Amino acid sequence: EEEDDDEFVIDEGEEEEEQEDEDEEYGSDDEEDESDEEEYESGEEEDDDEFEDDADVDRPFVRTAPNHMARMRKHMDAVVKVHCMHTEPNYSLPWQRKREYSSNSTGFLIEGSKGQRWLLTNAHSVEHHTQVKVKRRGDDRKFVAKVLAVAFECDIAMLTVEDEEFYEGVEPVTFGSLPNLQDAVAVVGYPLGGESISVTSGVVSRIEVTPYAHSSHELLGVQIDAAINGGNSGGPVFNEAGECIGIAFQAMGGDAENIGYVIPTPVIEHFLTDYKRNGHYSGFPSVGIRWQKMESDALRASLKMKKDQKGVMVRSISPTSDAYKHLKENDIIVKFDGIQIACDGSVPFRSGERMAFGHLVSRRYAGERIELEVLRKGRLRKVTVRVDAHQPLMRLHDDGNDPSYLVVAGLLFTVCSEPYLLSEYGEDYGTESPTKLLERLEYGYKQTLDEEIVVLSQVLACDATLGYESHYNAMVTKCNGVEVRNLRHLATLIWECTDDFVSMTLAKGDVIVLETAAIEESTQEILKSHAIPSPTSPDLADVFAAPKPKKSTRKLKKGQTRRATGRNKARRRVKANP
Repeated sequence: EEEDDDEFVIDEGEEEEEQEDEDEEYGSDDEEDESDEEEYESGEEEDDDEFEDDADVDRPFVRTAPNHMARMRKHMDAVVKVHCMHTEPNYSLPWQRKREYSSNSTGFLIEGSKGQRWLLTNAHSVEHHTQVKVKRRGDDRKFVAKVLAVAFECDIAMLTVEDEEFYEGVEPVTFGSLPNLQDAVAVVGYPLGGESISVTSGVVSRIEVTPYAHSSHELLGVQIDAAINGGNSGGPVFNEAGECIGIAFQAMGGDAENIGYVIPTPVIEHFLTDYKRNGHYSGFPSVGIRWQKMESDALRASLKMKKDQKGVMVRSISPTSDAYKHLKENDIIVKFDGIQIACDGSVPFRSGERMAFGHLVSRRYAGERIELEVLRKGRLRKVTVRVDAHQPLMRLHDDGNDPSYLVVAGLLFTVCSEPYLLSEYGEDYGTESPTKLLERLEYGYKQTLDEEIVVLSQVLACDATLGYESHYNAMVTKCNGVEVRNLRHLATLIWECTDDFVSMTLAKGDVIVLETAAIEESTQEILKSHAIPSPTSPDLADVFAAPKPKKSTRKLKKGQTRRATGRNKARRRVKANP
C-alpha cells in the first residue's frame, strides 16, 4: 500500500517513463491497448483540458459556457466595498450614544429610469451611520457616500456618490426576473477572510415568504445554497445571464450549512418604485388584520361555510386601519383581488407552487385600494379596503433615530420598542421581558395614530424618589388619573399640573407620587449629578418651553371641584341669557 501511494504522487513525466519501460519489457496486451495509447498521445492536450473541467464539475458556473462568466465579469467593477462607521443609541442612557465602531459590507451600482446613479446595499450595513465610504474594485481610493433612503422592512438602503470620478468606466448592474428552482446563481461581494472580491456559486433551493431578520417583517425571499458570510451583505447575486436576481442579506445560523437568503427583484423593484413616487421610502402596506386558518371542519361549520368554500378568518382588526370600517371579526376572506385564498392562507404562485397570501399585500403600495370577497354569516359580499403603511403599537425598529426621553426629578421615562427590549434584556428578550410589554409587542393595536407605550426606564436616586428605586422597565398607564397616550402627552400632563402632587400609575397597579413643588429643583439636581444635558430629548423640548400654568387661588365651596364650579358658572350664564 505504501508503494502504491508513492506511485500515486509520482510526477507525470516520471510516470510516462515507467510506463514506456514496462511496455518494452512486457509488450502490449492487445491491439486495443495500442490504439488507446495512440489516442492518448495524440489527444493529450485535449484530455488535459477535459480533466481540468471535470475537476470542477460540482460548480454550476464551470459547467456553463465561458460566455456566461464574461457576461458576469463586465459587472464585477460595479460591485463595491462599503466602509461604514456606526454609533448606536444608548437606550439605558438615551441622552448619549455608545462607542463608535466600523463595519465592512458590499454594495453595487445601478441606474435609475432617468439616468440616476445609485448604490444599493443592506439597511443593516448603514444602520446608525455617522460616515459611509465606498471603494471600487482595484482602486486604492475611498469615496464618501450619502445615504438617500433606508428601508428597514426589506433591509435595503440606497446610497449615492457625488464625486463624478467614482463612476468613470463602470457599467451599472441590470436586474433579471425572479429565478426558478435549481437555477445556478453566484454571490459576489467582499466577505470575511480577505480584501479582494469573492465569488461563491450555488443554486436556488427555495422561494417563499420569509421572515427578514433585521425587521421581523415577512416578505418574498429566495433561499440558495451558496455561502453568504459576514461582509457579503448587500452584494448582488447573478444568474447565468449575468443579470442581478437579488441582494444577499442573511444566512441561517446554528447547525445549518450553506443556507443563505436573497432579497429578490420584486422586493427591490417595490422599494425603487416607492422611492421614485414619493421621493422617500414610505413602507410596505398592511391590511391591518390578524387572521386564522380555517382547516377545522367544526370551525368552518360554526361560521356557515360550505364544503366547497375556502378562506381565512379575521381574528382581530386594527382600530386605526381602513379595514376597521369595512370588516368585522369572524369574517371569512375568500378572495383577494379576485384570487382565491385557501384555508391554510396560501394562494397560487407560478406552476405547481403556492405562496402565503401576504405576498399579494406586499406587492401593493401604501394608499392603494384592494377588493376583498368576504363571507359574513353565510352571505358573500365584496368590500374595498385601503392598505396603509404598517404602524405597530410597539415599534419594531427605531428607523435610525435617537430614542425620546423625559427626566422628571429622578424618574427616567422613554418609549418602549423592540430595540429597547433587546438592549435591556438581550437576545432572550422574548422570554425575559415583562409580560405586559411582551403582550403589547405581540398583540397590541394602536387606538390612535399617535399612541405609544411609555415606560419608566429607571429611577435615579434623589430625595424626591426615595422609596421608588426598585421600579424599572414598568409601563406607565395613567398620570393624575388620565390615560397616557404617548411620551409627549405624559410630559404635558406633568408640566401643566397645578395640584400639590403628581401621581403616576404603573401597569401592575403601583403608584408613584411626587411633590409638584419639588420636581424642578430635584430635576436640576439630577441633571447636574448625572451630566444630563437636558431634561427632555430635542423632540420634546417645546413642551417645557411653554409657559407653566399658574395654580388657581379661587376658593371652592364644600363638595365642589374647580371643574364643577366652572360648569355651574356656565349654567348661570345660560339661565341669565336664554
